[in-house]
Amino acid sequence: MSKQNQWIVGVNAVASSIEKDPENVREVLIEAGAKNPRLVEIEEEALRKGIDVRKVNAQALGGVAGQVRHQGVAARYAAPKLWAENELEGLIEAAGGKALVLVLDEVQDPHNLGACLRSAAAAGVTAVVIPKDKSAPVNATVRKVSAGAADRIPVVAVTNLVRCIKDMQKLGVWVYGLAGEVDTTLHQLDLRGNVALVMGGEADGLRRLTRETCDQLVRIPMPGDIESLNVSVATGVALFEAVRQRL
Repeated sequence: MSKQNQWIVGVNAVASSIEKDPENVREVLIEAGAKNPRLVEIEEEALRKGIDVRKVNAQALGGVAGQVRHQGVAARYAAPKLWAENELEGLIEAAGGKALVLVLDEVQDPHNLGACLRSAAAAGVTAVVIPKDKSAPVNATVRKVSAGAADRIPVVAVTNLVRCIKDMQKLGVWVYGLAGEVDTTLHQLDLRGNVALVMGGEADGLRRLTRETCDQLVRIPMPGDIESLNVSVATGVALFEAVRQRL
């Protein structure tokens, strides 16, 4: 995978990139005169690791952050591009029969995508699959919300999600789609082998062809009077049920 330069903004996201992947942090910009002690810690850690640090004004930071709240710090980062579809097979095979894949069917809110990636990293997923079209891009907002997870797990962008699901099934991956109206619950599944969990987008949930291609549709049991969960919350619940079974 080739790399491209982009900006990461926000205290937690920049601190995580310096801690976890300092060789790909090209420089750090810190707001001159800012009083946040976390910024001092970030500056000291960056300098310890040989990363250039520049003090700039708030306007300069705003220019690289765009609409994202920068909290007085930004880092220019040589981030890997998204993984290619043809690399997914190798990731699944390398998992040795215990692959856990998260498939996001048109999650378009970058905050939701970032939160899903953070949960995926915490759950130790093999890969996250997103469609190239009609999905939030892995941008500065996603990287900030994911707290660095976007660069620690393989994110695979695919042209045709249904075809990708069928390819995973041929590799021995059981594919389960989350839907609220079915009888079978998530807790009734055996999630210990090669498994893919498919989560629908914010507006309409799983698309029709995606639903039809899954091996089975299941729901998260909810005794309360709320009909559905936010996709990032539902993703965390589903992934950590798989983790619980695998421990």
